[in-house]
Amino acid sequence: MDKNRYYTELLDLQLSQCTDENRFLEFKSNYQDVDKLGKYISALSNGACLENKDYGYLYFGIEDNTHEIKGTTFDYAQQKAAGNQNMELYLRRMITPKINFQIDEFLYNDTFRIVVFVVPAACGEPTTYMQKPYIRVNSQTTELSPYIDWTRQIYNSRTDWTKEIIKEASIDDIDPHALQMAKDAYRLRFPNYANEVDTWDNATFMDKAKLTINGQITRAALLLIGKEEAAHYLNHIAQIVWRLQTDEETAGDIFTIPYLVSANALLSRIRNYRIKIYPRNSLIPAEVWKYDTESILEALYNCIAHQDYTKNGRIVVTERVDELVFSNQGSFYEGNYKDYFEGKKTPDKYRNPFLVQAMVNLKMIDTQGYGIHKIFLSQRSRYLPMPEYDTSDNDKVILHIPGTVINTDYSLLLFENTDITLTEAYLLDQVQRKEQISDDAIKLLRQRRLIEGRKTSLFISNKVAKLTKQKALYSKNKGLDDNFYKELILKSIRDNKAMTRQEIVDLLWNKLPEALTEQQKKYKITNLLSSLRMAGKIKVAKGKEWVLS
Repeated sequence: MDKNRYYTELLDLQLSQCTDENRFLEFKSNYQDVDKLGKYISALSNGACLENKDYGYLYFGIEDNTHEIKGTTFDYAQQKAAGNQNMELYLRRMITPKINFQIDEFLYNDTFRIVVFVVPAACGEPTTYMQKPYIRVNSQTTELSPYIDWTRQIYNSRTDWTKEIIKEASIDDIDPHALQMAKDAYRLRFPNYANEVDTWDNATFMDKAKLTINGQITRAALLLIGKEEAAHYLNHIAQIVWRLQTDEETAGDIFTIPYLVSANALLSRIRNYRIKIYPRNSLIPAEVWKYDTESILEALYNCIAHQDYTKNGRIVVTERVDELVFSNQGSFYEGNYKDYFEGKKTPDKYRNPFLVQAMVNLKMIDTQGYGIHKIFLSQRSRYLPMPEYDTSDNDKVILHIPGTVINTDYSLLLFENTDITLTEAYLLDQVQRKEQISDDAIKLLRQRRLIEGRKTSLFISNKVAKLTKQKALYSKNKGLDDNFYKELILKSIRDNKAMTRQEIVDLLWNKLPEALTEQQKKYKITNLLSSLRMAGKIKVAKGKEWVLS
């Protein structure tokens, strides 16, 4: 097919599929200036990535609004940029990272001259013009930076590193023990094929398990079942580090491929034992495991499955006295952990889809989004604090799994009230940690009479206080009636003839609710004084002291 016919048919198809310009298509009547062109290229590259297209297209010679094809006189080869530079060379310097955009021209239906820029989709990071990324929003080209979700999506777009074939590797680089473990796991995942597995040769099995592609060794295959001495083929550090950090001792160990074997080896290093929770009015304790084995493996397998291997970082598991901390390279690829703890969200995509599919086939993980949910549910069922994700580092996912009863009253609340749901347990855990929760969450806990206080100073409700023997703490948090504070102010002014604001602050400060911040206490005192003044009971004298009216 000649060039004119190819582009004509492509343009006809694109015009038939859109009623207006979209994020990867742009139509212009004629060339305007190089800066607008640079922004168009950036926006189309980023838009193509978001639309899962290989390329974006910018056509000159087509009316913007009507899409009427008129042709163009735009001579891109002779066009100059600032300083009399060649326009194309200028754009290739100002567009980063370097993308191999192509400029071509053709005769539409052998009649109208059209110039087309074919722009590769951004991959792994946004395409910028003069260090700024752009995007199309409602037919307007604007900066991408305010659109955080789109930016994150572009950063998470890249070639699947785990699917790439290692031509130098062969089946001799597969660990026999790991291969047998993989077959056993495959039988459990697919019981209908349990008897057939033994009839397959190793190459057939690995293809069916999605570890290899047509018998060729992938990075995923080496990660999961490759020999330790074959790790160099990965061009990756390929290590899981276990660290023990307590006041009394420190220790560590390093595990490498095959991860299917290493995960169990690391699990054996973690010290796990039963801890006791004593219900009130009972001498018989409830015993629970410090850590749930399934949760440990779930967390570790998630690190393996969702690691950003292009960053060449280790997976680190830190064991402390009261918690396990799992850390892996790469931010959350799809949403955030709060989307998954209830087990109601299924991710749409994965950073390493080939590796994920292999791990699913080997019964290491599932793809329904239940992994995080299982960890939260395990903590709830054992009356322990909820897991916590540290999101302060955008380049890492850090998971803390508590292994002790940090707040006895919270654990006893769960133990003694089985009607508290997982969502309520999580939200109460956030309140205990003094973390902010959403308005909907506050409304839910208020309806269940589990919390009181203002949005900025929430505390456990009287209902919970009675259940958890925290009545004194409840009273301190709730504070006293406003009339008590007003009468105290009036009595003190009456006794002393006059009082400064600071003297009134000193009088009330320790009597105000403990749940209030310093600033909130100051506002509270100001409101009390204003209320008394407006009621005509007190006034400010010349010496800036408060006196009775």
